Amino acid sequence: MCGICGFTGATEADLPALKAMCDIMAHRGPDGEGQYLADGVALGHRRLSLIDLANGNQPMVRATGAHDSVVTSPAVEGSAPGSFTVGDYAIVFNGEIYNYRDLRAELAAEGWTFKTESDTETLLVSYLAWGKLLLDKVRGMFAFAIWDKQNRELFCARDFFGIKPFYYTVQNGEAGPQFIFASEIKCILEHPAYERELNEEALEQYLCFQFSALPETFFKGIYKLEPAHCMTVRADGSIETERYWRPTYDFDESRSREDTVEAIDAAMRESVRYHNVADVEVGSFLSSGIDSSYMAACLAKENPDIKTFTVGFAEYEGERDEITWARELADELRIENNSKHIGEEEYWASLPRVQWHMDEPSADPSAVALYFVDQEAAKKVKAVLSGEGADEFFGGYRIYQTPFANAKLSWAPKGLLRGASKMARGLGVRGANYLERASETVEDWYYTNANGVAFSPDERARLLRRPVEACTPQELTAPVYAEVAGLDETTRMQYADLFFWLVGDILLKTDKMSMAHSLESRVPFLDKEVFNVSRTIPTPLKADDERTKIALREAAERAIPKDWAQKEKLGFPVPVVGWLRQDRYYAQIKEWFTGPEAQRFFNVDELVKLLDDHKSGAADNTRKIWIVYMFLMWYRIYFVDRTVPEKPAA
Repeated sequence: MCGICGFTGATEADLPALKAMCDIMAHRGPDGEGQYLADGVALGHRRLSLIDLANGNQPMVRATGAHDSVVTSPAVEGSAPGSFTVGDYAIVFNGEIYNYRDLRAELAAEGWTFKTESDTETLLVSYLAWGKLLLDKVRGMFAFAIWDKQNRELFCARDFFGIKPFYYTVQNGEAGPQFIFASEIKCILEHPAYERELNEEALEQYLCFQFSALPETFFKGIYKLEPAHCMTVRADGSIETERYWRPTYDFDESRSREDTVEAIDAAMRESVRYHNVADVEVGSFLSSGIDSSYMAACLAKENPDIKTFTVGFAEYEGERDEITWARELADELRIENNSKHIGEEEYWASLPRVQWHMDEPSADPSAVALYFVDQEAAKKVKAVLSGEGADEFFGGYRIYQTPFANAKLSWAPKGLLRGASKMARGLGVRGANYLERASETVEDWYYTNANGVAFSPDERARLLRRPVEACTPQELTAPVYAEVAGLDETTRMQYADLFFWLVGDILLKTDKMSMAHSLESRVPFLDKEVFNVSRTIPTPLKADDERTKIALREAAERAIPKDWAQKEKLGFPVPVVGWLRQDRYYAQIKEWFTGPEAQRFFNVDELVKLLDDHKSGAADNTRKIWIVYMFLMWYRIYFVDRTVPEKPAA
């Protein structure tokens, strides 16, 4: 895992800008840096060495398209940054191609030769051999850019599920349109052609989603390359973007339950084996959930000496403490577990640094917990396995059970349910949300996993000072839902989560928090072949009105004890709800909520009411308070102070 950046319209005078872009993301790659600047293109790279430690430096250049051409790396560790190497093709690549050895053997059979053992060279040669069709063959996580000197084209691509980030903007340069890209937004901010400007429409959607939900980021004119998309940037400034892969579902109703479980287990074990490929030690996270437990157990079969890592909170010591559960399983599996209790003071002290690393405001309180577990892991390993993606693939979120509950009211007229919901809400009686959802289609009420805790569109309108101009969340998610219109509601919810919750919240914090500590986070569940199994599993083997991850749990029983595999999902509890009722934090956040930044964007009286109602116990406004608080902190860092927050003491 590394960091990449670059731009077109470059001259030698732009080397300081390229160097600054690389320097600001040094945390993504402390093991080396390199720059390529030739033919009007600048490419930069920061390296975290995991495969072919000696020869995998980037940018990597292919001198010609011939099979016997030479591969060189323009700046190796210890050499002067900014060494210029001219070649026909040059690549900067962030991520891992887990099947690179398979691809290398296929290419060698076709006559291609190699000078390194790196997956970077394999990726570059794959492009020379197959063009963009290489995207049908690769298995991994990636964001890369390849400069084709002969055709004067820059080819860029992002992986299937959006594990690795890729940001870009087009600015007017002296010689015409200038394409600028990077692994992190903060790199683009270092380029003199970009002038930072807030995208207020992103704020409007953020209040409903708790993350940046638009293709355009919080920075006006800076966009995300969407998952499973590639783009070709041509010398005339034109850009062609295309979607190269689309997840689909094809339920296999004829396969037995046992065969389904076997298929899951085989796919997971193979994926973990591929994700363990490295020239450094690979560890694993371990929590109370079955995802990391199953994954760690599979890795232990490959490497009995693995190190696992867990964090928890002292407030939850005992039944709800992640560390207690993790230690018990580690003892059962006879593997090493390293744990840390996150203190209240260090949690709050880390918030500015976390928001700086995230690039855009993130209101997921567990991002801070991830920051600390990554910090602990980085002390002992350079790569870890993490369990993201299992919920979206195999039906793990409890909210996926809602359609089964709603079906019990299918006999009732929709108008009656809506009326009953309004009455229950007015009386403060529990069940209003249940009745409301039963009266609507899933497209009406489900647009993010933060449903019910983030702001509704009506609340958003009351909160913002300026008139809301953004589309509704339903309008934003409608094109995604349209792609799976004929499938059951639970599957439609899973599909929507792939394109919003997973990529916008889960994977973003996974990448940014691990990279904050120069640690590579690998996600075996988010493997193309694992998805190819999950897409065939009928919904009743994923979730019903009583259970979640039904088939996955049975597969996990082959690696971990049954009572562990069948344990109810705990989530990752963060004690923010109680902290916000303490006088200390109430006063701290009230100062933010009545400050100049808050007055610019929000109706301050509404913010104070959120705080007061939460403190008194009249409502649990934890997530809503956090959404606004994190935005205000992020805005001050990037638009007021414009400085890098200090790193909290380890």
